[in-house]
Amino acid sequence: MANLKEVRTRIESVNSTKQITSAMKMVAASKLRKSQNTILALRPYAEKFSEIMRNISNGTDENITSVYAEERPLERVLIVPLSSNKGLCGVFNANVIRSTVNLINEEYKEFLDNKKLDILCVGSKVEESLKFKKMPVIGNENVLLDDLTYENAAHFAELLMNMFLERKYDRIIFVYNQFKNAATQILMTEQFLPISMGSEDSTGAGTGTSAGVEYIFQPNKEDIFNNMLPKSLKMQVYKMLLDSFASEQGARMLSMTQATDNATELLKELNLTYNKARQSAITNELVEIVSGAEALKN
Repeated sequence: MANLKEVRTRIESVNSTKQITSAMKMVAASKLRKSQNTILALRPYAEKFSEIMRNISNGTDENITSVYAEERPLERVLIVPLSSNKGLCGVFNANVIRSTVNLINEEYKEFLDNKKLDILCVGSKVEESLKFKKMPVIGNENVLLDDLTYENAAHFAELLMNMFLERKYDRIIFVYNQFKNAATQILMTEQFLPISMGSEDSTGAGTGTSAGVEYIFQPNKEDIFNNMLPKSLKMQVYKMLLDSFASEQGARMLSMTQATDNATELLKELNLTYNKARQSAITNELVEIVSGAEALKN
């Protein structure tokens, strides 16, 4: 049985760890509440925006095209995995890393071997891991997670859109965790560019109807569509970043909750061990005292 000093040192160490994990749990819970409210407030707007874009592109017989929908021979691919800058969030980062590696090995192995695939990381954890695995990481946008605003997300989206327009890449794919609730994140692989225009029908009268929705376009449908599409793409990037950030806080809160609970259980066991060791030491001292007293009598 361990001596009293060793057990007491372990109790102090575990108690200190428990205080840290408990504090981190509360911080993560606070950040989760804020990010959850933000993503839940954004989703209806983003979904309605996407619905309007689909209605505009499908609603008439006008043949609307977009430079962001250009399907061209696939020569270069960019993958953008979203993780976190910090650890202690369970399997949140590991899932993104594993999904990214699996995506490359299963669908883009030939591009990897021919050096026609690049990775642009958002989050230092995925960057460090993929660099360790000798993956073609060309850079990072980790600062996005330190100040996650629509303006910064829009700037990042413009960077990706320009890469596509300049034909630097023919396909851009995001790998990220979609937020469902504090305990559940859904791993997503989503093609950002080129976009899918869907079916397109036309009337040339400047009026479109789709799914019972009728629009009157001024000055014309194509100008409105091409003006709204970049905003829709920026909104899509912002939504994915918010999803990932909220998922990170949920995963961290759950992880720290489990760590705090484990520390509490370990403290109970250590206190029991300490009391047993203390009782054993007292018993031994009493035996020695009684034995000494008996020896003096004889």
